[in-house]
Amino acid sequence: MKAKTPSYKQRKSALKMGPETSGALIMRETIALPGIGLSIPVRAAKAKLSALLELVAGGQEITITSDGKPKAVLSPVGKPKARKVFTGTWEHLKTMPMQTEGPFADEIVRADRDGRGW
Repeated sequence: MKAKTPSYKQRKSALKMGPETSGALIMRETIALPGIGLSIPVRAAKAKLSALLELVAGGQEITITSDGKPKAVLSPVGKPKARKVFTGTWEHLKTMPMQTEGPFADEIVRADRDGRGW
């Protein structure tokens, strides 16, 4: 028995119901990939852009793929996530012992430049 394709009115009402319901009726091309989330090929995304934007407006992130590889992410507009301050280098360097023997970095760089003719 062949599944019936939803009509325009059914698809439009599905969008009003929310992303959980509308995704099943409209986005048959989407797949959930582990670690990536909801994914759709670029050709299907071009054809279903309006429906994708409705899902994204509902809070869903969607990854657009090309040849099976992630290329772009559609995400809802909102506050940007706060970036984590990178503080690891200074504390790590304080714990490192001081180099007292062997070739130093400036000697290695100088020898490399001389070898290349710089």
